[in-house]
Amino acid sequence: MASPDGASGVGGSPEETELSITLTLRMLMHGKEIGSIIGKKGETVKRIREQSSARITISEGSCPERITTITGSTDAVFRAVSMIAFKLEEDLGAGPDGVSAGRAPVTLRLVIPASQCGSLIGKAGAKIREIRESTGAQVQVAGDLLPNSTERAVTVSGVPDTIIQCVRQICAVILESPPKGATIPYHPGLSLGTILLSANQVRG
Repeated sequence: MASPDGASGVGGSPEETELSITLTLRMLMHGKEIGSIIGKKGETVKRIREQSSARITISEGSCPERITTITGSTDAVFRAVSMIAFKLEEDLGAGPDGVSAGRAPVTLRLVIPASQCGSLIGKAGAKIREIRESTGAQVQVAGDLLPNSTERAVTVSGVPDTIIQCVRQICAVILESPPKGATIPYHPGLSLGTILLSANQVRG
């Protein structure tokens, strides 16, 4: 008998091809969260990739923060975000016995071009207030740009179900208002010190 593994994911059904919008979501994560998502020998991230059909890449580097990039159809991206949120709750929020009482909320930090943050906040904060009220999640848009980039962090926290609804609404806004101008992506490893150091070495 041939193993069924090789056949998985071959050919898309007509329903899948209708959703041709490709979404890319970038999230900023700490080392402990990254460890939780990667799992032993990369098993967790492999399972999330297979079950969500999203492409997931995690930036290299020894710095405490890394960027996780999720790309795919909107459905695939939401499935991946959902699995990541539940995995973080399981590993970071719940106690060893899995008791749900007093669970710590899960926090995801999305990295979004600053030019799109205005649409997300809305006039006098109306849009972000609407997202908070309709999903029950906490949403904060950072006032400052992330270092050496044109992106801002958008922090979403709550129980996984509310986070997923919230991320869906944020993505709907982002898809409606594409970024303006060039986006300089945030790279966590790039500290100001190294840039100043290399600048000082260039002498006439």
